[in-house]
Amino acid sequence: MNTSDELLKSLAQGFMPQEEMLEVARKKSSLQIGIPKETSLQEKRVPLVPDAVAVLVNNGHEVIIETGVGEGASFSDRDYSEVGAQIVFSTEEVYKASMILKVEPPSLQEIDMMQQGQLLISALQLPVQPKNFLKKLMAKKVTAIAFDYIKDPQGILPIVSAMSEIAGNAAILIAAEYLSNAHNGQGQLFGGISGVSSTEVVILGAGTVGEFATRTALGLGASVKVFDNNTHKLRRLQSKVNHRVYTSVIQPTVLAKALETADVVIGAISTTIGRAPIIVTEEMVSQMKDGSVIVDVSIDKGGCIETSEVTNHDAPIFTKYGVIHYCVPNIASRVARTASYALSNVITPTILDTGDAGGLETMIKSYQGMQNGVYIYKGILTNKYLAETFSLPYKDINLLLMAM
Repeated sequence: MNTSDELLKSLAQGFMPQEEMLEVARKKSSLQIGIPKETSLQEKRVPLVPDAVAVLVNNGHEVIIETGVGEGASFSDRDYSEVGAQIVFSTEEVYKASMILKVEPPSLQEIDMMQQGQLLISALQLPVQPKNFLKKLMAKKVTAIAFDYIKDPQGILPIVSAMSEIAGNAAILIAAEYLSNAHNGQGQLFGGISGVSSTEVVILGAGTVGEFATRTALGLGASVKVFDNNTHKLRRLQSKVNHRVYTSVIQPTVLAKALETADVVIGAISTTIGRAPIIVTEEMVSQMKDGSVIVDVSIDKGGCIETSEVTNHDAPIFTKYGVIHYCVPNIASRVARTASYALSNVITPTILDTGDAGGLETMIKSYQGMQNGVYIYKGILTNKYLAETFSLPYKDINLLLMAM
């Protein structure tokens, strides 16, 4: 047979019926998820609401919940048990699950209850973590993921954004409470009415908190001034609120003048790492009006106002230079039910995707956004900032995944 005949034969065979080549589907993984009751001061949020638990159970996952976990967000044990969750009455029983899901980071006592090689998904809250927190997690060989560092396909931190929306809205409503007589304020209606000058609000920071604080303040009829050193953020805020708002870069003399006539100041300076910078000095606060209100949302990063001191939901305010200060770090827990739904809306699809991918290792390999949240992988520290802050060794997560 000559070369041309061989070519024709091979072409003919190419068009003959061939054996069907089916795509080999990934094997789904059934996950065991334990949700312990939060022990942190005044933390009332839950990572999964009953509706989300129902979705997970219907997809073949097991959810183990400590009794009373949802009380702070107005969810009963019955709400969870009716959708298929297993209710247990000891914390130790919950910590036998292969995956632990929490809102706050675990305490040192809770880490002692964790199993070797367990998966932990919770917030990280860097500023409040002692060095031995990381060392104890590493000794347990756990894989720890900070849900506030997980990115979506657009590169956004969805949980941070959701909690920031809540904090921005709530900050204005809190200020409105303390301006009224109900809390011994100066008796001012937030926003004002016809014939009465409107409330003057100064917002420090044009990020998500600042944007939603601006929206709420404008909606109530207030006059708003927004300060930020990022002109791109200021332009974006103008565009998103669809309202011509006074904006300015942070110039001390201009800011001080605005503060002198302000009724409300919202501290919403955001930082990716480290402490929030001090924007308002003690001298500036001393020149503010008596009965005016400061809500320092940045207090969870140290505060952006020099006179700010951490308070809590039981004793949320103090007065200095005649100015009411509200400095509660966990504002979202004030509206725990709404915040729980917001958390659940982000966490539930992540867990479902993990199961569908065939397990955590495949999920971490496949999704860059998930890798961004991993700070300990099988006992090895993978976050460079944490390593440098606490003088601990670390390895790049990508190198560890390549070695798998």
